[in-house]
Amino acid sequence: MEFRQHTLDNGLEIVAECNPQAHSTALGFFVKAGSRDETDEINGVSHFLEHMAFKGTPTRSAADVNRELDEIGSMSNAYTTEEQTVYYAAFLPEYQDRAVELLSDILRPSLREDDFAMEKLVILEEIAKYDDQPPYGAHDKCMSAHFQSHPLGRTVLGSTQSVGALTRQQMLDYFRSRYSPGNIVVALAGRVDFPRVIEQLERQCGSWEPFAAPRETPRAANHAGFDAYYKEPSVQQYVVQISNGPAVEDEHRYAARVLAAVLGDDSGSRMFWELIDTGLAECAALGSYEFQGTGLFMTYLSCSPEDTLENLDAVRRIFQQAEQEGVTEEELQQAKSKILSHLVLQSERPSNRLFSVGNNWLQHRHYRTVRQTMDLYQRVTRNDVQAVLEQYHLGQHTTVTVGPLTEINGIPAKPLPPA
Repeated sequence: MEFRQHTLDNGLEIVAECNPQAHSTALGFFVKAGSRDETDEINGVSHFLEHMAFKGTPTRSAADVNRELDEIGSMSNAYTTEEQTVYYAAFLPEYQDRAVELLSDILRPSLREDDFAMEKLVILEEIAKYDDQPPYGAHDKCMSAHFQSHPLGRTVLGSTQSVGALTRQQMLDYFRSRYSPGNIVVALAGRVDFPRVIEQLERQCGSWEPFAAPRETPRAANHAGFDAYYKEPSVQQYVVQISNGPAVEDEHRYAARVLAAVLGDDSGSRMFWELIDTGLAECAALGSYEFQGTGLFMTYLSCSPEDTLENLDAVRRIFQQAEQEGVTEEELQQAKSKILSHLVLQSERPSNRLFSVGNNWLQHRHYRTVRQTMDLYQRVTRNDVQAVLEQYHLGQHTTVTVGPLTEINGIPAKPLPPA
């Protein structure tokens, strides 16, 4: 295993975890462009632009892009989050040249007006589908309620209003403000011919014009609140709770992930034994998620409407007990074992290692082996977990619930209109 890194003159960074024993290759273009980089007016443009990348380039039609991805037998896709847009493919090593050329090409899409108008309808349908299926937008509503005016309060998909009003020129302006070569990391994992990659990317991307693409990363203020929404067709009650947590730059993030596993992993956690094993809830989980400048703990709960208040009280007690008593050594070791096992099993495929290599470089500008990451988790102590509990109060959270209940504990639920 060898790590290689190179930067083109225009600022495009290329990193690779080269494994000559691997039987496949994974490639991704990681762009620092997400919903936090938008404005309210153009909310959803990052995700919309991701779709448009597959609608054709000056040298390829949309049909050409899809046909060529199929011809090399790739497992390819793209996704957009609050902080990045990633275009990726996994393929056999003999198709490296074609994959690099193809993904480089789609990173400079034509953004044709006809394609824009047609794809807008697809995005609007996606928004409607998301609003009309469980948990009926509870996650986005909670993010918006918790972060409020902070950039992370914007949804990734955007709204029917913002996407419906978006123009091709606004998308083009956004593209020219975020898709700078210095704002993109090209990552590879598996069997990689690195010198050949550099040669190709120099030819394909060396002419991309660099420009500044700054991002503000303010710390999110603490917030607490409760919002209830009434959705008549819903059978279950869905609850999302968000409290502040460590940022991606904070070394406490490893202890936070261990804490989340102890309290809310999907098997063997405190929430599992108290809520899932007893049949009180279908799902009860806690996760730790990091962003630049800030982070969060997110609790997710789904259950029968009549059990909602009892389950919310149980979650409150679990958090309170953890803050007062910490976690046991047995819980700590069990959580670390599960995390490490998952880490090792996932790392056996280049397509999985790609995201670790690419995300780490995009966020931190450093590379970590699986062993180094494991060591960081192994070093987490009960005191580290206690420090997280003391700094980030799980009980101070924003709660959003969506379901058939018209009122919860005396608080009337606002009706959600049908999508």
